[in-house]
Amino acid sequence: MSSSEALTLGATPIAARAAAPDLARGAMLLLIALANAHVWLYAHPVGVRGYPQDLAGADRVVAALQVVLVDGRAYPLFGLLFGYGITQLAARRAAVAVPADDVVRLVRRRGAWMIVIGLVHGVLLWPGDIVGAYGLLAVLMAAVLVRGAPGTLAGIAVTGAVVSSLFLSASALAPQPGTTALLTSVAATDPGAVLLLHTVEWGLIGLLVQSIAVFGAVALGALAARRRLLDEPGRHRQLLARLAMAGLTAAVLGGLPLALAVAGVWTPSTPVLLLAGALHSASGYAGGVGYAALFGLLALRVGERSGGMGGALRACGQRSLSCYLAQSVALAALLPAWSLGLGARLTVAETALLAFGVWLVILLVAAASARAGMRGPAEVLLRRLTYGTPAVNLTERKRRSQS
Repeated sequence: MSSSEALTLGATPIAARAAAPDLARGAMLLLIALANAHVWLYAHPVGVRGYPQDLAGADRVVAALQVVLVDGRAYPLFGLLFGYGITQLAARRAAVAVPADDVVRLVRRRGAWMIVIGLVHGVLLWPGDIVGAYGLLAVLMAAVLVRGAPGTLAGIAVTGAVVSSLFLSASALAPQPGTTALLTSVAATDPGAVLLLHTVEWGLIGLLVQSIAVFGAVALGALAARRRLLDEPGRHRQLLARLAMAGLTAAVLGGLPLALAVAGVWTPSTPVLLLAGALHSASGYAGGVGYAALFGLLALRVGERSGGMGGALRACGQRSLSCYLAQSVALAALLPAWSLGLGARLTVAETALLAFGVWLVILLVAAASARAGMRGPAEVLLRRLTYGTPAVNLTERKRRSQS
């Protein structure tokens, strides 16, 4: 096989995919839906970490749990899995002798198309889009992800965690008094204004802030893939168990001060709140590692079974881009003022329940798609944009021409 044909290999056959990364991606989508849920709310005074002020009862409990288990933990997990996937892609091409420079160009081309998809998604539906940010990181970090030394990747991971902690410390602060929506576009009703606001918010938050927040996690995922931690979880069972325990414990303890502030249990000064925000962000990296390790262990129990909850999670993870976009379609149709406007009436707990329900429905659709042998439409589109003519066609043409 020539290097040009190897570059167009496209997606790995589903039967050949490692279970753990797909399990993690499927569950990660629930974490992302929950993390974004309160951002869709409006017509309530906004407080610490973008949650409504003066929470009580179930809302207080749900908000506190989300801060320690979900907020700032889902996106590092996504970044880790993205870096892991890029490294898997590079390893598959290296196995068929594709030059590293060609793989770097392939990763950058894929990243460029992800930016385009993220732009469309961010402008039309959800300005907190993460696809564009990871596409930008693929473009900027392609060379180091493909051929960077382990020490370089480790340095980027540590730097990313530190920079993220400092940069996102201010995210703990409440906005200006009188603010009733964390994202202005959520409360807008004029279509033209919504599109303009979405464009600005996507550029600043979806692209810039998200990229700065998770570039270290992407490098960390590449390091994990070099050791095949999720491809071969049986070989790394003890390490994964330690990482899961340590990572999730650190996430809970590191997020607890900010969770107490969100729940209104204490009212720290601004400097203390900034420190709580930095600690929350730093512990989010640990939480991302902990979740990834946890799903590596779960893969050992689920194995290659295609049924049950494990099979559904794998199906969702194999179609993670399509499922992520579908979540935005559903929530955008229900919550902002420019659609049904439920975000003005629902509470934090009710919105979290709605997000869970949306994820569950999409999970079931993904499982049904897997049984029908259908790939996700967004995955098919991205593969065609990235690779052009499917490799199977190239190979088949070559075989026919020789017969």
